[in-house]
Parts: sequence; structure tokens; C-alpha cells
Amino acid sequence: MTASERLADLLRLGANTAVIVYDPSNMFYLTEGYTGEGLVFISRNRRAIVTDFRYTEQAERQAPGFEVLMTEKDRSAGQIAAELVRAEKITCVKTETNYLSVDRFTALRDALGEEVSCVSLDKAPQKLREVKTPTEVMAIRKACKITADAFRAILPKIREGMTEKELQIELNFTMLRLGADTTAFDTIIAAGENGSLPHAIPGSRTIRRGDMITMDFGAKVGNYCADMTRTVAFGQPSEEMRRIYDTVLRAQTMCEDALAAGKNCFDIDRLARDYIDARGYAGRFGHGLGHSVGIDIHEEPRLSPSCQEILKAGVVITVEPGVYVPGVGGVRIENTCLVKENGCEALTDAEKQLIIL
Repeated sequence: MTASERLADLLRLGANTAVIVYDPSNMFYLTEGYTGEGLVFISRNRRAIVTDFRYTEQAERQAPGFEVLMTEKDRSAGQIAAELVRAEKITCVKTETNYLSVDRFTALRDALGEEVSCVSLDKAPQKLREVKTPTEVMAIRKACKITADAFRAILPKIREGMTEKELQIELNFTMLRLGADTTAFDTIIAAGENGSLPHAIPGSRTIRRGDMITMDFGAKVGNYCADMTRTVAFGQPSEEMRRIYDTVLRAQTMCEDALAAGKNCFDIDRLARDYIDARGYAGRFGHGLGHSVGIDIHEEPRLSPSCQEILKAGVVITVEPGVYVPGVGGVRIENTCLVKENGCEALTDAEKQLIIL
């Protein structure tokens, strides 16, 4: 069964209902390959990509199972979608109210006309994307291998006086050289006191002896993401930073060991949070324990205090506790993991024990 068929089945798509998708990640998923712009139209009897001249040939190559329709100067993608709706006698369109701007949604409504209702798709494609197919897992596994290999390759290149920005550039280049199509997100490099910033922006801060260096990065392969974080020491770290590292490592390991199908996301997050709090770092772990990874770097479900979802086998999710102390620094350790019936498999195979350079 194709992804578009799975969506139609999930929505119980009737003869008078259609789906219009604009989100590039959902378009790629539902067409099983298209990476351009425009929209995707799905009804019980028709599958179409509506795009402009720049992407028509690409769409035909990447999604041979879909009809490709080209926009014109006075015929927008929304207007063509409305023509398809009328041709199919559609009375209800489900679309991505979470993704479209007010202006774009209004333009679609105007094109469809008052006789057609336009309702929320309610993130149905994202729900399908939670459990990965074997093909998707294979792509993520390859992205994770490139990411871990890049980490191992970069360690000998870290030197005193190197800036965070220089390390970011070197790490990005290494992932590309090892086979990444691109990076999955903006690489984070945080040295010394900047480690207290979970999403630090690499800058001119130079690496010095005694620094802990947090590196959060990932390769993207076949349009699927990897996500990995490691914190290493450049020279001997302080006793406080060693204690923080040991705390984060223990929290990460115990949660990864607890990860399995049937577990509640909230409970896995609480396991790390309670341990970190008990070690004296209450309030210093302010983000969720993890997030699913796939076409997008952040997907659902999430390991967090606000997610009560039950994990399913086939979910790919990160486990990434951290402790952040302003003026001192921070530590985060993250693996991307495949949830299985009786446990999980860490797709990230890089060393987690403290590495001192």
C-alpha cells in the first residue's frame, strides 16, 4: 500500500472528499519522492502534483504515480486545485490549517467557493509518519552512521584557538564528504560557558584548555534526518563539569534502556528528570527528553512532560537529557533510537563515555 493509499484509508476518504497538502515534508511522504514546491491533491480517484515550470519535470521523475499539472501566469496552484475539486464533484476539502498562513488559506477558500467546505486535516499525514517503514529506517540508519563517523573524524582536528564557527564548518564539511546530502539542521557548537545555551549559535568564542565542547549535529540522507549530540572535554575538565557529565550520561543510559513499545512518553521523560533533580540540578534540564526524527528533524511523538502518547514499534526518537548551568557550561548526550517491541536499538553508535582530548 502506498503512502497516499494509507492516508486515504486513515481518513476513510469518500467519493466527495479530497485532501490538499502544501507542507513539503508531507508532499514528499505522500508522493514517495517529490521534493519540489506546489501542492499535492489526493482524492479517491485522483493523485496530482500542481507546481510551476521549474518543478514539472522533476515531479514526473520523482513521483511517476502522480499526474503533474503546471501553473500559469493567470492560473495559480489553488485555482487548479479548485478545478480538480469541481471535476471530481468534491464537497469537502481537508487541508493543513496548521501549516498554511491566513492569507494562503483564505486564497484557497476563495478559489474553492462557498459550496465546498474546507476543514482541518488534523495532521493526519504526520500521524502516519510516526511509525517508520523499513525503507525509512534504512535511510535514517545511514544518516546516523555518517553522523557518528563524522564525529570520530572531527575529534583529531579540534585544536586550541579554533573558534566554534570553524569547528561547525569543519564538521558540516566532514558530514558532506562522508556522503550526507545536506545537514539535517544548523549544527550547534558550544564551548565552555556557552554550553549552558541548549541551542547555542556557533560564534567567535575560541576553544581553550579545560573547556567542555557540546556538538549537536546530524546528516540528512535520502531526505531523512539523523540527530546526535556529544560533549567532549578539551583538556582536563573541572570536578563540577565531570559530575554534570556523569549525571547526564547516567540519565541518558537509563532512559535508553527503558525505551520500548508500550511505554508512555511522559514516563520516560520523568525518569531522566527525577534523576537529574535528585542529583542537585533541579531546573537545569529545561527541555524535553527527546523527539521523533524522520523527514523533519522534529516530529511526533516526543519524550516530554506534556506528551502522554504510548510508544509504538517503528518510532525513531532521540534520547537527549542535558544539564545547563549559566556561567559554568553544560552537557548534553543524545542518541537517535529505533523503538522495538522489547526495547530499542541505538542507531547512533558513537562512544558516550567522556572523551578527553
